[in-house]
Amino acid sequence: MRTRVVLCCLLATAIAGCAAAPVRSDYAARVELLALIETLNADLLSHDSATLTLERWCADHRLAEPARIVARRVRDATKPIPEDLRAKLAVDTVEPIGYRHVQLMCGEHVLSEADNWYVPGRLSAEMNRQLDTTGEPFGKVVKSLGFQRRTLSAELLWSPLPQGWEMSAPTAEHEPMHIPHALLRHQAVLYTSAQIPFSAVVETYTSQVLAFRFSAR
Repeated sequence: MRTRVVLCCLLATAIAGCAAAPVRSDYAARVELLALIETLNADLLSHDSATLTLERWCADHRLAEPARIVARRVRDATKPIPEDLRAKLAVDTVEPIGYRHVQLMCGEHVLSEADNWYVPGRLSAEMNRQLDTTGEPFGKVVKSLGFQRRTLSAELLWSPLPQGWEMSAPTAEHEPMHIPHALLRHQAVLYTSAQIPFSAVVETYTSQVLAFRFSAR
């Protein structure tokens, strides 16, 4: 119970004012915080739809009511597809590639920011219409494709435990700790049920995935 109370205070302060006000570190709280981040990471890696995984996370941790993921699109954003991802999609320089930069939100919380390149010619006209005109997340729009996700990389951008922590004994020293905006980054390619690649994504998961309250037990 003590760990949960400490972590609750840690998260409330660090997320509300991230770089503004340092909080006192607690070894047990840092371990629990790392466990939460790695739990989400493993959950994302074990499912094909990041959208549905975030929606479950949002519901389980009561981040919003209703717990529904909405894609807030950043209009007029442009970014060329990296050549390695173009090769993964097996498209030449002539075939059009669509692009969306979105913030996946649950309530007021931005849980991830994503760069999404896709091949319009491999989607239906209705799918392309929704991607162009609505805030539906990509994973929900293309759900009928029965897609599979192949992760290219999964990077932990920040750890609450310092490098080499496992080789040193816990201390009672109080050091400032700031939870940064970006926690995890995944790169993946989506394939249809016929194993045709149609989308490449780079997703950055934010500290807002931790913005929930712990109930005392």
